[in-house]
Amino acid sequence: QVQLVESGGGLVQAGGSLRLSCAASGRAFSDLTMAWFRQAPGKERVFVARVSRVGAGAVLADSVKGRFAISRDNAKATVSLQMNGLKPEDTAVYYCAATLGGQLLAQYYSARYYDYWGQGTRVTVSS
Repeated sequence: QVQLVESGGGLVQAGGSLRLSCAASGRAFSDLTMAWFRQAPGKERVFVARVSRVGAGAVLADSVKGRFAISRDNAKATVSLQMNGLKPEDTAVYYCAATLGGQLLAQYYSARYYDYWGQGTRVTVSS
């Protein structure tokens, strides 16, 4: 069983930055494709970013391109989401997600193709 624990959320003013981290355990981290999703109040959970098992081929949602970056450290079993230029519409609970092995391109963006989830960390961006 894979356990994921997020940290780094908080309250920030528009234009500010936050760095989210997710620590994984229970499985060799290099076996896991990692991603971040977010869920705003009253809305469905949506894809934010994804990184392959070896840290290549990062994919970002259009809404965060140029502002967010995803990275992973396989030695430390962590994945991070650097968020710059935050906007009020980025306010959400952010979830770390993982799946074993690789994925087809069409699977990157859907929550149903990820098997493991963290408890979420709240990000609030004030205007």
